[in-house]
Amino acid sequence: MKKLMIISVLSFCTGLLFANDKYEKAMQANIDAIYNAQSPEQIQAAINSFERIGAAEKSKWEPFYYASFGYVMMSTRELDGTKKDLLLDKATEGLNKAKAIRADESEIVALEGFVYMMRVTVDPATRGQQYSGMAMQTFGKALSLNPNNPRAMALLAQMEFGTAQFFKAPTTSACEKATKSLEMFESYKSENALAPAWGKESAMRVLKQCN
Repeated sequence: MKKLMIISVLSFCTGLLFANDKYEKAMQANIDAIYNAQSPEQIQAAINSFERIGAAEKSKWEPFYYASFGYVMMSTRELDGTKKDLLLDKATEGLNKAKAIRADESEIVALEGFVYMMRVTVDPATRGQQYSGMAMQTFGKALSLNPNNPRAMALLAQMEFGTAQFFKAPTTSACEKATKSLEMFESYKSENALAPAWGKESAMRVLKQCN
């Protein structure tokens, strides 16, 4: 009886490891696809895959996070304000699902701030006051959850830089944050094999304008 119990436990653990390995491989393939996408259609294809994975893996936050990230990336390419807002609405839907699973995940909160930042770009003159503050507050929350999150710092630098430029104010603080974020990217490590790896380019773009 004892031997049968040990075999059952081992079989169960092996099944879990196989399922997790299958999940990570499927996720990584689509993460690579979304990072390397050259068109909105390619991004949408990856998003569709993430949503299917999320429907099957209901306890995992990463599929919803990356689906949301895909919609944010699509919004950066969209010039029409109404369409941009619709994409950001979809990004928010994905983030809400991710937050329902892991509300204290710094990466999810940082991406939420990115959504607010993109809302500003639809109409900076009328939306700046509302969404700029929301974005900065959310990036600050992401950093309070994980002070070593380079994406949160890079996005905060980008938001501060854009705001300073809009009001013709000094960009010193934003440039310092961009420099710090690059240092954070160099030392950043995560135990999660599916952790985000984007954002360094944003900090580099800010620093290029600082010099």
